[in-house]
Amino acid sequence: MSRIRSISITGVEYALPEELAYGMARGLTSRRGGGLLTLETEDGVVGIGEVWGPGTIAAAYLDLVRPYFIGTDVHAQRGVQQMILAKHYHFGTQNALIAVFSGIDIAAHDVIGRTLGRSVCDLIGGRRRDRVPVYASGGYFTRETDQLASLAQQLEPHANRGFKAFKIKIGRNPADDRERVRVARQIIGEAPMLAVDSNGNYTLDQALESMRAIADFGIGWYEEPLAPQDWRGYQALRQRAPMPIATGEALYEQFDFFRLVNEGLADVLQPDLALCGGLSVARFVGELASTAHLRVSPHVWGTAVGLAAAVHWVASLSDYPHNGNVPTPTLVEYDIGSNPLRDALLAEPLRLVDGCLDVPTGPGLGITIAVDVLERHRVAG
Repeated sequence: MSRIRSISITGVEYALPEELAYGMARGLTSRRGGGLLTLETEDGVVGIGEVWGPGTIAAAYLDLVRPYFIGTDVHAQRGVQQMILAKHYHFGTQNALIAVFSGIDIAAHDVIGRTLGRSVCDLIGGRRRDRVPVYASGGYFTRETDQLASLAQQLEPHANRGFKAFKIKIGRNPADDRERVRVARQIIGEAPMLAVDSNGNYTLDQALESMRAIADFGIGWYEEPLAPQDWRGYQALRQRAPMPIATGEALYEQFDFFRLVNEGLADVLQPDLALCGGLSVARFVGELASTAHLRVSPHVWGTAVGLAAAVHWVASLSDYPHNGNVPTPTLVEYDIGSNPLRDALLAEPLRLVDGCLDVPTGPGLGITIAVDVLERHRVAG
């Protein structure tokens, strides 16, 4: 029996010059970061996980709940999480506590895989594929005066890299949305799937106007057209939307995703494994989606650890209800913004070839942190 000896969080951050900030309709950022969670068992096995958001905030939550985990069987950590949710229910689930649980859950799976000599995908459903397709996630808003020229500059270097799908940011106003989609289509061509993301910056009527403005460009999905908890808005929008709706990156634990599916609010579920509760909750979301005949696509916008976890999860998913011919493969988000935490953080970065990432074959997550890069981006305190 492998019992948990210690859990710690190291904050990491990559800072760009302020003039190179990029982002979404709600605002720009010049900083990328997150928390790397390290879990060690009493027999000396060390696992790594990712915690969404500032590491210092997550570390405070970890101080609160760490005693519940120390000395418990690493296989039972999900049960410990649920006990904490029940005991401390006043804290709710829309906070960094769930991000901490996410990191613990991913790290525990890494430990178990390393102990057994099996990949994480083997533990959560079996390795069903050795490579998983990704979509190039970029097309950000920037500080440039000419936003369309900036969009083109971001997309052009990736147009011929083998990506079969792209996603760009929209959401400032419907007319601007149409122009951004038009430029994106000119650059990537008609064949690749094109998704758009307004990051919840619209109300119902505005989202509908935006959708109608871009519908003739063949949109694969419209991501977060409304604020994450606008449940009634999503219900009304899905009944009238001329394209698939995707959401879920800002939803926590199984409760939010159960409501999303039970009330028929979306076509594509997008859990972020570093925020929603880790691989355990992702598996629940996958089963929910399969049962309701919906699609999934994990949100990834942090470090290489969260990306690796998402790759393992997608590698384990079945193709149900398809058999042999999959019209739309499950895609992992692959951010193409400036972020060394995505690649340089690993001693051997995940291999991207022709729009697909190889699924690591080593035990656990199959990744090794580059210590020198970690120290370079470590957040003090």
